[in-house]
Amino acid sequence: MLHLLAALLAAAPLTQCFSHAAIPPLPIPPRISAGDGARLHSQSGEELPPVDTVYTFDQLIDHNNPGLGTFQQRYWSNWEFYQPGGVIVFNTPGESNAEGYMPFLTNDSINGQIAQAHNGATVMLEHRFYGFSNPLPDLSVESLRFHTIQQAIDDLEYFAKNAKLPFPGGDQVGPDKVPWVLVGGSYAGALTAFTNVNKPGLFAAYYASSAVVESITNLWAWFEPVRLHMPQNCSLDVQAAIARFDSILTGKNQTAISALKASFGLEDLAHPEDFAVALKNNLWAWQFLGPSSGDDASVFYDFCDALEVVDGANAGPNGRGGEYALAAWGKYWTDGYYTSLCGDMDAETCLGSYNASDTYFTSTAIDNYDRSWMWIVCNEMGFFQNSAPFPHPTLVSHVWQDSDDERTCQLFFPTAFPRPTPPPVERTNFAYEGWNVHTTNIYFGNGQRDPWMYATVSSPFTYVPDTPEQSIGLSEGGFHCSDMITLEGQCDASVLAVQKKGLAAIARYLAEWKAAKTGAY
Repeated sequence: MLHLLAALLAAAPLTQCFSHAAIPPLPIPPRISAGDGARLHSQSGEELPPVDTVYTFDQLIDHNNPGLGTFQQRYWSNWEFYQPGGVIVFNTPGESNAEGYMPFLTNDSINGQIAQAHNGATVMLEHRFYGFSNPLPDLSVESLRFHTIQQAIDDLEYFAKNAKLPFPGGDQVGPDKVPWVLVGGSYAGALTAFTNVNKPGLFAAYYASSAVVESITNLWAWFEPVRLHMPQNCSLDVQAAIARFDSILTGKNQTAISALKASFGLEDLAHPEDFAVALKNNLWAWQFLGPSSGDDASVFYDFCDALEVVDGANAGPNGRGGEYALAAWGKYWTDGYYTSLCGDMDAETCLGSYNASDTYFTSTAIDNYDRSWMWIVCNEMGFFQNSAPFPHPTLVSHVWQDSDDERTCQLFFPTAFPRPTPPPVERTNFAYEGWNVHTTNIYFGNGQRDPWMYATVSSPFTYVPDTPEQSIGLSEGGFHCSDMITLEGQCDASVLAVQKKGLAAIARYLAEWKAAKTGAY
């Protein structure tokens, strides 16, 4: 899921590089803070509120019908570097409860670096229908009709024009008075680009990291950066194991099918489609990688070690073959991975996708990012992550198809989808330009190891030129949203180059904004 990718910033330890990094860590930029964790203003030394202090804003429930009233939208702010007239660095973490994203407010992130360089304050707005910023008290289909990309864009505009920010002079910092920079990563990166397309001139500059601007029904190429950049022997063995897996699971030998399920401890999983999609979990762990990912990286590399390492000896570059790899994969599941994934739940409860009464699908309680994100997946963006088309190499099974994802949408929202229906991605791409984006004052930062790269402007499936007005940086060593994390640049020179290019582009856009305001042109 896309929201898990954005979690890298929140989850990454921000003090050391992961041992797989090829480049030694560089010094962390200094940050002024009080001993108890509260911030001190960089100039006055005044103690500021902790960055996790919650503020609220009266946001419109429906921007098309203001008469419906408002709801309390949560936001956070840090003004340790702020001087009057400085930049406002604005972002939403997107599809998640925002409480875990405090680094977006500090110079542990690109947001804070921009604020520090331009005497600015950082502001983070929780996206509607995530966390506790809900226009209505549940996540029913009736409520979620106000959960759209356009409503989220309108939230950003309405907040910027009307919020009275909680620092001295914060009631006089609208985007018509001081420059604002909208920053986002992943879905929020796409939202950043969409806002620039939809409301040109609203903000002075935009920084979009790993921005998934092109909505795609089946983003099978999510797995291409994984296939190409994971250890070669592991990649070949996973491909061979999946080919063998599909041959057994689609065959008529029930004894072999039962034995295969038993080898993974999944005897009571009723449907072959659910067995097929369950194995994606091992590959989805790639989204947490990066030089600063620390122990999170072990989830993926432990999986490869289980397939390739025997008695301390790693397999050669060609791996150990599909038969061995599939058996080793099953043993990895039964040796503890299943428990880490499902706890004490049985397989059908944990991994099944056919039970329409399962509370996972039916609960409408708030602060359920899976349900909120699936609404956007099913209605606007797609991003199903399935097998590559034949005869392209694939890391995942062909047994689970797009139709199964459409069925999942139906399970989540049966009244909205009385029958399985493909997401209308063409409509989204038409509205917000997708790969055809052509705008100004925006910087796109991407990484070649990012599994979402094929939905960005750096996708090999398209060509978006790198221009001064719409600048693009691509790092060879970058993973998902790597350029948003200060430490990632300190651990990888290619990521650092993307960060520097982005900071230079933002500085140029801000200078142009100020020149236009003062009539210097």
